[in-house]
Amino acid sequence: MGYTSFVVPNTERHSDNRTRRPAAPRGRARRGGTGGGHRAANRVVDILELLAASRDGLALREVSAHLRAPKSSLLPLLRALTARGYLAQGRALEYRLGPGALDLGAAAPAHRELVEVARPAVVDLMRRTGETVFLGTLCSDRASIVYVDKVESDHVIRYAGGVGDRRPLHATSSGKVILAFLSPDEREQVLQSLSLARHTERTVTSLPVLRTSLEEIRRAGVCVTTDELVPGASGIAAPVFDRYGRVAGACAIGGPTDRVGPRIRALAAAVAATARTLSARLGHRPPDGKEAGARTAP
Repeated sequence: MGYTSFVVPNTERHSDNRTRRPAAPRGRARRGGTGGGHRAANRVVDILELLAASRDGLALREVSAHLRAPKSSLLPLLRALTARGYLAQGRALEYRLGPGALDLGAAAPAHRELVEVARPAVVDLMRRTGETVFLGTLCSDRASIVYVDKVESDHVIRYAGGVGDRRPLHATSSGKVILAFLSPDEREQVLQSLSLARHTERTVTSLPVLRTSLEEIRRAGVCVTTDELVPGASGIAAPVFDRYGRVAGACAIGGPTDRVGPRIRALAAAVAATARTLSARLGHRPPDGKEAGARTAP
């Protein structure tokens, strides 16, 4: 029998579970198109911002209408961005953000700092728990988390996912723990934008139930999910804070439910301890007597 992984699909690549930010009104140019600076550079930024705000992608004629720019001048830019992977085209030839744009977000300085300081600790966590360890941060779409680093388990059957893969906030331990420790205003803005798509029978699809769950996570300082994204897969995550007390990401482990379930208490303690270590390495100093995973981000 071949070497098999317990693969959790990258459900966010083509899902509708995205932040519903309004696109620019038709007939009005977006900011930047007529401002100072290089005209072509401004136009590229206009295109990327427009498509980042579009839930279903836009055809050439729609991009032209939104930006009040001729299709003949937009098409070369769209083709160049697509060829470089910053845009992608769907079956109806609509344009949307491509993996290159997502990779740029994952490579932002804050994410790089987290990955750099975290690597020895996450390797150690994998060795101690035997399960795959992930570092996740909030995506720019604010509807999902993106994995910025991982250390895979040595088990033949294991939780598999790649750096750059995205997962829905409401159905993953990393996503929920990040949601729980956002500032109240930001958390509510994100919650109001989520579609709460159902992935399994155990996925939370009710906003009041999700809010209650997030309050419990804040009290516990750790989040455990069981079969919420994929049947048979469980996750345990704890928040990582930066030097300003803001949640910078999540440290999580994932594995088959039948292996993780009996060890939840011990695994949760290990994940929380690693998250506190990472927070300290980022310069976080919790108030006296409080752990990094059990306080409210300002």
